[in-house]
Amino acid sequence: MNKQVQDAYIVAATRTPIGRSGRGYFKNTRPDDLLVAVIRSAMKQVPSLDPGAIEDAIVGCSFPEAEQGMNMARIAVALAGFPKPVGGVTVNRFCASGLTAIQMAADRIRVGEADVLIAGGAESMSLVPMGGNKPSFNPEVFAKDENVGIAYGMGLTAEKVAAQWKVSREAQDAFALESHLRALKAQAAGEFADEMTPIEVVERFPMLETGEQGTRKRTVSLDEGPRPDTSLEGLARLRPVFAAKGSVTAGNSSQTSDGAGALILASEKAVKQFDLKPLARFVSFAARGVPPEIMGIGPIEAIPAALRYAGLSVDDMGWIELNEAFAAQSLAVMNTVGLDPARVNPMGGAIALGHPLGATGAIRAATVVHALRRRNLKYGMVTMCVGTGQGAAGIFERV
Repeated sequence: MNKQVQDAYIVAATRTPIGRSGRGYFKNTRPDDLLVAVIRSAMKQVPSLDPGAIEDAIVGCSFPEAEQGMNMARIAVALAGFPKPVGGVTVNRFCASGLTAIQMAADRIRVGEADVLIAGGAESMSLVPMGGNKPSFNPEVFAKDENVGIAYGMGLTAEKVAAQWKVSREAQDAFALESHLRALKAQAAGEFADEMTPIEVVERFPMLETGEQGTRKRTVSLDEGPRPDTSLEGLARLRPVFAAKGSVTAGNSSQTSDGAGALILASEKAVKQFDLKPLARFVSFAARGVPPEIMGIGPIEAIPAALRYAGLSVDDMGWIELNEAFAAQSLAVMNTVGLDPARVNPMGGAIALGHPLGATGAIRAATVVHALRRRNLKYGMVTMCVGTGQGAAGIFERV
């Protein structure tokens, strides 16, 4: 039976602060606990919504194992206290996992198979390392030259993009500095407040006098990554970390991070039934594959497709969240697609704010949804490159 396509609306959107992996805010915090926190916070934004009306939770994660394994989505909704019929599924498209979760939830609504869904993403790079605890490539990856790029480290792919698209070290460092400056300015102006869920962190420490364990609590409400001491001179002193004569450094690459984001999507029927106020409409999504060894240029293919599905042009995008995996690939994408630098990451990007892999799509979607309303803009986009050679893009409309 054919079903009429209907609109999917975002009625709540929030995220945690982003912590530095290994030594930051959330170094000992489980990602499923971060996910529970943002899901509960999103529900508080829609107090008239019956939790029993939610049919499923779709959550993105790049490395769904260990502390973020065992179908983290289902565990999170159970720990958050939802009724038992609320389901959960964890999905993986690496860096686009969170955005893909939103797309999947929107599509369920648009084809009439659901009315209210949770979508989000969570990742702890402190507790689950890049590649997971036991990386194991299929031997066929190394048997054929055309497949070897799948196994390239992300930094090597950035070096290849920098060389092929002629992105200089100076341009990369200048882009990185601007990311920090924009993030710091936005933090000082309180521009992240609407999208942020403060998180209480419990820290444990030994008390040498008694031999017991002490605890202290603090609430964190700002991203940990932006550095006021960043300068062109300091960035220029950093050595390349992926190729001896390369240009990609720790300073012009995204930070490894911990964080989570959650959105609630609803049909027009549910909006009316529960007296909800839509923040944005989900317009379109596209994912495309590219050669794995230059995975950073994925948005070059995904952005035009998402725009075509939406019947829009790049000039219609008032706000663009382009995930800054590396300055090299960000600049290659911007220059090739023709993105206005003033509209790309106006509050900084992953170089300053951090990139918690599978959570990033949901986090940046929360940024776009609230920024469109705050700045009175019509359309916004979230886009990113994806490991093993993909790009993804999603478009949102303020309503």
